[in-house]
Amino acid sequence: MAAALSHTLQQLAERVGAEVEGDGALVVRGLAHPATAGTDDLALVLDATGVAALATSAARAAAVPRGLRAKLSAGGVAAWLLLDRPRLAMAGLAEAFEQPPALAPGVHPSAVLGEGVVLGEGVRIGPLAVIGDGTQIGAETLVAGQVTIGADVTVGSGCRFAAGVRIGDRVRIGDRVILQPNCVIGSDGFSYVTEEVSTVERARESNALEHSETSGNNEGIRRIASLGTVVLEDDVEIGACTTVDRGTLAETRIGRNTKIDNLVQVAHNVRIGENCMVAGHCGLSGSVVIGDRSVLGGGVGVADHKTIGSDVVVLAASGVGTDIPNGMMYSGTPALPRAEYIQELLFLRRGQRLQGDIRGLKQKLAELEAKPTPDESPGD
Repeated sequence: MAAALSHTLQQLAERVGAEVEGDGALVVRGLAHPATAGTDDLALVLDATGVAALATSAARAAAVPRGLRAKLSAGGVAAWLLLDRPRLAMAGLAEAFEQPPALAPGVHPSAVLGEGVVLGEGVRIGPLAVIGDGTQIGAETLVAGQVTIGADVTVGSGCRFAAGVRIGDRVRIGDRVILQPNCVIGSDGFSYVTEEVSTVERARESNALEHSETSGNNEGIRRIASLGTVVLEDDVEIGACTTVDRGTLAETRIGRNTKIDNLVQVAHNVRIGENCMVAGHCGLSGSVVIGDRSVLGGGVGVADHKTIGSDVVVLAASGVGTDIPNGMMYSGTPALPRAEYIQELLFLRRGQRLQGDIRGLKQKLAELEAKPTPDESPGD
């Protein structure tokens, strides 16, 4: 069992740039929501639910946004951390209480290491892990149980690979990379060709505005081998069950400090820049390029060979079928600039109201046409 971590409030304040109100020497041993916090926990208040729960919390210490402190009664709280950027502070506080992976020093006896494997100082290899020939792993990297790393892979220092991670041959991984359970780095790309002109090729050639039919022959589908690799730069994090396919001839590359959520598909030849965030269930088709500092919300799909610029935000469940320039916010399917998308939604709603108005006018017109005109008299 891992030893409990403990910090004084003053130590935590210095760590996250907060101000202490009350007893800075008070020791806390965990970080928790006010509703579940015990007497030794630091209760973290970020929103209205936390404020309500703090009134009955057992916690003796609380971390709160500075602007909320005046609205809170002390109750049983003996000391406070006043936060200027609460979520940023949360990152530092959570890091302070994060338990290291339970992995014994050295190489587990059941692990299998190929010929010419080089392990840096402090590397830990868990049970049933497999490391291929010629692979190099940097200092202080942790490889959990049942991880498979292929041949001729280069791994930097301070990485953490959770259980079930799969890394293909010749993949290059930088320093401090975190791979969550069962993610796959370096699988083959989805790349095929038909012996005759396929339905997809025919569809691309046709005028979609004039024709909806397809033609072509999908017999004889042949695999195109993936000869490239994957490069994960420093401080990249990849979520559970995410797949990053290797390039067809060159590389698939994930830039420095980019974070990718669970269940994301990154296809062959994709290039993602630095400091990007890609939320769960996104699908990036082959040869997509994303600039730096861009964010994709959950469930975004991007068509092949599209370019998304830097500082872009694509809102959840959008379908990107065109290039997106730098600094834009897009949403919808097909994805449009946010303001344009909202205008289209409003137009559709106005159109529905107009349809009702038109039906009413048609009814009135029919009633008027059914009535005899004033100059018409019976018997004429």
